[in-house]
Amino acid sequence: RRRIGRLLNALLAPFDLQLGRRTSITRDERLAAMVRPLLARLDVPEETLSGPSSAPLRLPDGATDYLRPDHPRLAELRERYRRFNAPVTQHSWWSDDFVGREVDLRAFRGDGAYVWQLRDFNTGVHYIATAYYTKEIDRLGLLRSLEEDDLFGARTHRFGESLTISRDLLDSVLELNFLDRHTGLSGWNSATLLDIGAGYGRLAYRAARGLPNLNRILCTDAIAESTFLCEYYLRFRGVDAIAETVPADAIVDRLANVHVDIATNVHSFSECSLGTVTWWLDLVASRDIRFLMIVPNALDNGGHQLLAREADGSLVDFLPEIVKRGYTLVVKEPKYLDPLVQRHGVTPTHYWLFRREESQGTES
Repeated sequence: RRRIGRLLNALLAPFDLQLGRRTSITRDERLAAMVRPLLARLDVPEETLSGPSSAPLRLPDGATDYLRPDHPRLAELRERYRRFNAPVTQHSWWSDDFVGREVDLRAFRGDGAYVWQLRDFNTGVHYIATAYYTKEIDRLGLLRSLEEDDLFGARTHRFGESLTISRDLLDSVLELNFLDRHTGLSGWNSATLLDIGAGYGRLAYRAARGLPNLNRILCTDAIAESTFLCEYYLRFRGVDAIAETVPADAIVDRLANVHVDIATNVHSFSECSLGTVTWWLDLVASRDIRFLMIVPNALDNGGHQLLAREADGSLVDFLPEIVKRGYTLVVKEPKYLDPLVQRHGVTPTHYWLFRREESQGTES
């Protein structure tokens, strides 16, 4: 077979053709072939997107001195969380070992624990499909009004002639459009958001920049490194007057005199134990927060289930716990409403939105 193959390839060479085993075709080539119908439908040249960027790590002035594991503020947060006797600090997934491996304090926007950019089979063709889809559904115009750079290790792609994109930007635009589509958020006179499991403040930064009607965004997380990074990042981006970082051990007191309209949890509850999830749900329900948006990890169910992860790796459905606290499902829809993009976009999953019926509501 090999001799015949070499002979046939020699005959085909003048025509710039070559035989190959189906199993030897690269994954990117297979993905490109699958996404090609979408690109054709949108009249998109495949060379539209370049990247991802692989430039050396770029940091602003002062970042190297601040973003270090022995910083006093980080040591303070670690000690506070160690003393905080609550289920939210008993981590089933985000162990010290995991944080040590996956969280780079200087490249925190890179491909790591907070945002999988290259992993999860996210290749260039996925970003092409996602960028064009996002551009089509972005009725808020965020893709053009929000800027992106490659600071802190973010993997960026050049899209067309003038737009730089990343998963950070694309996910944020999609999530905010989802909220606006189902709550009319951009038309409210004012609103306060609570982002649970806020990480480094990705969504809060985009919301503060893109939705001028927001009154306040409270960002909280039970991982000391996340709180440390969130404080720094929101301050660096100049949105900390609106987007406030609240350590987990202070969030109950902070919410005592604040009315929150929407709570969000993006790819966080999926990495927590049921005890941790129910602690947060108790807090959300006790404050009579009207809307709750959850974005689960897709796992092997495509995001159709809301599953907490125990320390032994077992998965527990926490949907009944949401219902038990007075929330009803408003909508569960694919991250990408286009079925082809839902198969081939960047990290597809499902978006869930719940509403607490006994809430007094928010003035619109």
